[in-house]
Amino acid sequence: MTETQQSRTASLKQTALGLGLRPELYAELERATPELDFLEVITENFLDPQSVARQRLRCISERYSIVPHGVSLNLLGTDALALDYLHAVKDLAEELGAPYVTDHLCWTTHRGIQHHDLLPAPNARELIPYAAERAAFVQDFLGLPFGIENLSSYVTFRASDLDEWEFYCSVVERADCHLLLDLNNIYVSATNHGFPPVAYLERIPWRRVLQVHLAGHQVLPNGLLHDTHDRAVSPEVWALYAAAWKLGGPFPTLLEWDANIPSLDELLGTLRRACEVRGDA
Repeated sequence: MTETQQSRTASLKQTALGLGLRPELYAELERATPELDFLEVITENFLDPQSVARQRLRCISERYSIVPHGVSLNLLGTDALALDYLHAVKDLAEELGAPYVTDHLCWTTHRGIQHHDLLPAPNARELIPYAAERAAFVQDFLGLPFGIENLSSYVTFRASDLDEWEFYCSVVERADCHLLLDLNNIYVSATNHGFPPVAYLERIPWRRVLQVHLAGHQVLPNGLLHDTHDRAVSPEVWALYAAAWKLGGPFPTLLEWDANIPSLDELLGTLRRACEVRGDA
C-alpha cells in the first residue's frame, strides 16, 4: 500500500459518494479526476495480479479509494469457504488499501459448481449461527471490516420463520460484522412481497452500516420488480434514501449502474441529486 492509499483510506468520510467502476468508465477516469470519494469494483474481475485489469486498477487506486465488492463468496452455501479465493481477495484489498470488503448474503456454489448468480436461502432462524460463523471467519481472515449485502427477493420459502430484516440483521449482529444496505433491493423485495420498505429501515442497526447502494430496477408486465441496475434510480428509491438518511445517516453512498451505462456526467449528476435529497447540496 502506498502512502497515498493509506492517506485516502483513513479519510473515507461518512458522507462519501462513489460509483461502481465498470469498463465503460475506465477511459474517462484515466483522462480526468472528477469529484468522487471512492469507487467500488467487482472483486472477481481483479483477482489476477498480472492481469491488465489489475494494472489499470492500480493506477486508478492512486487517485481514489477502492472498495472490493464480491459476488462469489458463497456465504450461505454448503461448500466450505474457498481459502484460495479469500487469499486472493485479501491480497487485492491490501494492495489497494481498501477501507473494507463486501459481498452478499446468499449462496452461489454447490458441490463445486459455480452458478454465477446470487441465490437466496430461507430466512430461517436455524441458519443464523451457520451464516454468522462463516461471516465472522471471513472478516477475521481479511483483517478488515466485512459488509454483507441484502438481496433482491422474488420468491418465498416455507422454511422461513423470520422477516428478511430479522434474519439479515441477526446474522450481522451475531458475526459482529457489518451491513452493506442496498435500498433498491429493499424496495424491490418490499414491493414483490407486500411489506412496507420503511419498516425494514426502522429495524436496521445503523451503527453497522458501512455503505448504502442506490440502483435502478425494471417493472415487469405482471407488476413484479426486477433488480436490473440498467436504468435511473426510481422516485420511490430516492424517497427511501431520504428516509434512510434521516433514520441512520450519514453513511457512504454508492451508485450502481451495470448495463446501458450513461455518460460519466450523467452518473455524477445522479450523485449530485443524492446530495440534494439528503439536504447537503
